[in-house]
Amino acid sequence: QVQLVESGGALVQAGGSLRLSCAASGIIFSINTMGWYRQAPGKQRELVAHITRGYSTNYLDSVKGRFTISRDNAKNTVYLQMNSLKPEDTGVYFCNSIPRATRGGNDYWGQGTQVTVSS
Repeated sequence: QVQLVESGGALVQAGGSLRLSCAASGIIFSINTMGWYRQAPGKQRELVAHITRGYSTNYLDSVKGRFTISRDNAKNTVYLQMNSLKPEDTGVYFCNSIPRATRGGNDYWGQGTQVTVSS
């Protein structure tokens, strides 16, 4: 069955950097578009960046020029390099395929990884 395991989140000062990783299993990773989402406190989950199987990328306007998504199909892993972090980047970060992975007919999400940016 599908499993997504996110890691790399931490508490960091504004202007700092983090690299998030997401290891996927149970899906044919290489053919899927993969995305990173975040959910800030009290807000809905939003798509931050995605990368297609052809390595095309797209970003939320607020992170363009600061975040870089990449993938390693040999490792079934997608990464998010986050630079020049701002307090508004704080949230729980999740990865998922696009369309989203399902388990038992319902959308499946991993546990996410917490990113906290202090001012």
